[in-house]
Parts: sequence; structure tokens; C-alpha cells
Amino acid sequence: MPGTAKIKIFMDQEGGSVVQMPEDANMLLSYVNLKLRDYYSDLDALCEDLDVCKTEIEEKLKGIGYSYDCGSNQFR
Repeated sequence: MPGTAKIKIFMDQEGGSVVQMPEDANMLLSYVNLKLRDYYSDLDALCEDLDVCKTEIEEKLKGIGYSYDCGSNQFR
């Protein structure tokens, strides 16, 4: 269906909480920056807590021209 963003679902190690990460790079950018702004001190903390691959996020966002800026704690 056009315009529908796909979402990856990850389970934590205990099989409990579900983390949904958008597959669309622009949606991922918005999602990650919101999480970084509101909940996490840095990208490492976000990735550790959500049990997601930091490199995968960085590579996906690099593909649309964004890189992580630790000073602002955002992808820019």
C-alpha cells in the first residue's frame, strides 16, 4: 500500500516489551530524534535500552544525509 511505513518489531531479551522502529529512513530519523530529545542522554543509551543496532541506525540515516551529532544529541 503506497504511503504506508513499515515497522520493525524487536523483543527485549526477556521477550517482554516490544520496540517498534520505522523502516522508512525519514520516519526513523523523526522517531530516533524524538527518543533522543525526550528520553536518552545519547545514542548509545538509546541503542542499549531498546536493544537495537547502533550501526544499522547510523547507516540508514547516513543514506539520507544525516549523522549523529553528540553535542546536540540529534541526527543532523
